[in-house]
Amino acid sequence: MGRPDFDVLTALRSHKEALQGRVERLNRLIQTVDNTIEHLKGNESMNAKGLFEGFSEEEQEKYALEAEQMYDPETVRASNRKWKAYPPAEKERILAEGKAIYVDLIAAMPKGATSAEVQTLIARWHQHMQYFWSPNDEQLLGLADGYNEDARFRANFDKMHPKLAEFMHEAVKVYVKNRKK
Repeated sequence: MGRPDFDVLTALRSHKEALQGRVERLNRLIQTVDNTIEHLKGNESMNAKGLFEGFSEEEQEKYALEAEQMYDPETVRASNRKWKAYPPAEKERILAEGKAIYVDLIAAMPKGATSAEVQTLIARWHQHMQYFWSPNDEQLLGLADGYNEDARFRANFDKMHPKLAEFMHEAVKVYVKNRKK
């Protein structure tokens, strides 16, 4: 700010623009949470996309770039190409299938991560991942870790159930351990 060429008004406008972007994103997240609450109370039907509306296309692209830096870039790019190649109706069907798995997992949580029912659901989830890429056991564990540890992803799971990410993490560990036997 002490530089003679520093333009305070431009800096403030830029800062305001960034804050407005955050407010818009938070408002989208709040609306998604409100819709989810109404859906869970049985007052409103919610499509599969609605559970994941907190991530805009721009944010999804940003996360894809992050994933390329953290994981094998070609695997991430291939997964993105695979997803983008699906027609809109197929994307909606895939999202609905994924939502159904998570809803079934929530219903089965009282039975515990080691129960046969939960392990069957985790196998369904693993199969569902084939729409995106074919994860090996380490990648499945990494994905479950990310759901549980990355606040952005955990927030989406928390919208469905506040313990779902943690439960999935535990259930996936059991699933992978059982596959190695």
